[in-house]
Formats: sequence, C-alpha cells, structure tokens
Amino acid sequence: MKILVDADACPVVRQVEKVAKRYNIPTVLLCDTSHIMNTTYSEVKIIGSGADAVDFALVNMCQKGDIAVTQDYGVAAMVLSKGGYCIHQSGKIFTDGNIGGLLMDRHLAKKARMSKSKNHLKGPKKRTQADDERFEASFESLIKRILNN
Repeated sequence: MKILVDADACPVVRQVEKVAKRYNIPTVLLCDTSHIMNTTYSEVKIIGSGADAVDFALVNMCQKGDIAVTQDYGVAAMVLSKGGYCIHQSGKIFTDGNIGGLLMDRHLAKKARMSKSKNHLKGPKKRTQADDERFEASFESLIKRILNN
C-alpha cells in the first residue's frame, strides 16, 4: 500500500504525511512544474505541466490497495475502478456507492456554468482548522479500516 496525493494546491499534505508517518506508509506527492514541494517524508514527483497531467500520472501509478487523496471526482472514479481507495481533502471517502452521484453533480454544475443564463455558483468557503482536523480523523479511520481487512 502507498498513498498518492494530487498535491497541486492540496491543503492537507501535512496531515497526510503526519498520519502516513505514524503508520509507516510510503507517500508520493504528485505536482506539476508550477508547484514546489518541500518534505522530509514523502517522495515528490514533478509531472510535466499540462491539463490533467498530474491526474493521469496519479491514476497510472495507482495499484489495487493504494490510497489516493484528490478533490477530483474523475480521478476518484478511476482510482476506485483500479481497486484503490480514495479520499477528498474534506475527509469524504469516495466509494463505489457514492461516486456515480458525485460525477452527476459535477456534470450538472458544469452544465450550469456553461449555460448562457447568469447562474453564479459560489466557490467553497474558507478552510478552517476544524476542516483539517476532520480530514485527518477521516483519513486515519480509512487507513485503520484498510489495515484491519
């Protein structure tokens, strides 16, 4: 098992590393050429720039039993299809049972953005320490569940 992090603008890299270190799980941070990552624990892979380059690299590296951290529902669906586990930076665990609905929500939101009407969708609210703590608890819970199976 390894942990793969879509690290471009990921706010929970330190929480991932803290938990991964506790369980001695190898971790790979994937980012594009416009991001610089400094870490004493994880391996950093800098992927060429380009639309979705990091996403495709993460999916290609993922093997059955690996854990991916991403906010991209498409990446999550591909990780699940390979037998991996996936968690959002909010702490929401992606599953075969919820990914279809999440992909549909993403499609409908994109459709609304692309329509000519003036539907302005708000972005996410500002991240708090409670959000980081919620992610860390959910992430550790996922790891414990995987290790106990």
